[in-house]
Amino acid sequence: MNPPIVTHISECFIKPKHIVEEAKQPYYLAPWDLVMLSVQYIQKGLLFAKPPKTTNQQDFKIMDFLEHLKQSLSLTLVHFYPLAGRLATSQSENPPSYVVFVDCNHSPGARFTYATVDLTTSDVLSPTYVPLVLQSFFDHDRALNHDGHTKSLLTIQVTELIDGIFIGCSINHSIVDGASFWHFFNMWSEIFQGKGDDKSISRPPVLSRWFPDGHGPVLNLPFTHHDQFLSPFEGPLLKERMFHFSSESIAKLKAKANAEFNTNKISSFQSLSALVWRCITRARNLPHDQVTCCRLAINNRSRLNPPLSPDYFGNSIQALKAGSATAGELLEQNLGWAAWQLHQAVVNHSDEKVREFLNLWLKSRFIYQIDKLFDPHSVMMGSSPRFNKYGNEFGLGKALALRSGYAHKFSGKASAYPGHEGGGSIELEICLSPDEMTALESDKEFMDVVSPSPS
Repeated sequence: MNPPIVTHISECFIKPKHIVEEAKQPYYLAPWDLVMLSVQYIQKGLLFAKPPKTTNQQDFKIMDFLEHLKQSLSLTLVHFYPLAGRLATSQSENPPSYVVFVDCNHSPGARFTYATVDLTTSDVLSPTYVPLVLQSFFDHDRALNHDGHTKSLLTIQVTELIDGIFIGCSINHSIVDGASFWHFFNMWSEIFQGKGDDKSISRPPVLSRWFPDGHGPVLNLPFTHHDQFLSPFEGPLLKERMFHFSSESIAKLKAKANAEFNTNKISSFQSLSALVWRCITRARNLPHDQVTCCRLAINNRSRLNPPLSPDYFGNSIQALKAGSATAGELLEQNLGWAAWQLHQAVVNHSDEKVREFLNLWLKSRFIYQIDKLFDPHSVMMGSSPRFNKYGNEFGLGKALALRSGYAHKFSGKASAYPGHEGGGSIELEICLSPDEMTALESDKEFMDVVSPSPS
């Protein structure tokens, strides 16, 4: 059977409805942004059901819907104007200078594309493993953030299915982290629904980049050509599966972890992350003395002193090495022990630790390389179930599901989303090699906590 083909119908570029004065200046990037130049775009999207056809109401018209999306996007970009720009590099030899920034003046704007595919929502949601065709629901497939010099920093791809609509959003990871990605998405949805406009939204972004004292806004990179710090990443053959955990299942897991370590401080997410770390390590059948670690994507906004606004727009994250142990020790100890390692690392991630990382970077400026960030024996917990993902509605009601694109996928990557039914439920998108996935699906400790997906 031939795989389904996504057919691109049209594209255009969307500029802010009007230009604010600040957009005429170079928009400089902070250390947390610049380190991302050689990683990939954030690609997340929502699958909606098309409205049912009725006799007494006007039927859904895709062209009217697309026009409404474009108009509301143009209004949203007034508030989030860097997303309509392009990256630019200013370079000189004497004195040596290499500065990457956002140019909001010489850009056609954000990209908006419309595509179709001969699939139903059930074709996307019913298979055990996430279908590969999902990768074609997003722009910027395999693009690095540095490609934002010539590619849009934001693309919205609307893919029309037989009975559904997928709104795929790709944003340059040198401009946003997950918190800012969903902040933008939330405000676009708000404006689409007529609850905000180009003058006023409920959560205006704080666009001023934060720099450590005595540094910025212009930060030189120690390079003369981008080939010196770019390395394209091609992921291995993976299986990707969504695992559902009900609020009841999460509550039991949290209680178990706390009881085993005789504490009440371990959180739900730390308990779940410890479970994933232990069970993936067991599925890999690692040697007893092989060191394995669990990394958590951690938001630095509230950890700085004074803290950054929750609406700070940009990157303010680190991949925290939260737990480390030999495979033997991790599996000989219980869930509570593993969860406590993660809890301690999160609690100790203070203003001092955040500034320590920044000071190291300022002394020796580097760019993350995806293939060197994560080793094949470890686990990385990304995204967050706290982000408002299912609150984004575009006149189609609540989304049926959330899915992601190709970017940042490797064996041992788990992305956490809120469960569709809310209430503290969690959906985990886990990527593993085919053999490791088969072993995880046979792991009793893991599968006993997994819940049936709500219909």
